[in-house]
Amino acid sequence: MNRKKKVNETLKKKLKKQNAKLHRSNKPRYISKAERAKMEAEAAAAQNQDVVTETEQVNGQSEESK
Repeated sequence: MNRKKKVNETLKKKLKKQNAKLHRSNKPRYISKAERAKMEAEAAAAQNQDVVTETEQVNGQSEESK
């Protein structure tokens, strides 16, 4: 009886591990504090670049209309 029980337990453990691998978590990937700061800096730089190009376009249009 003990041998059967042990075999069944090992097989159940194996199935449980396989099922766990199939059903991945929906939790988002961890992003470190340094990476978050870097991403924020890049976003701010991109936003500043957009503002500069918009002001250049506006200044260019106002000069053409003069």
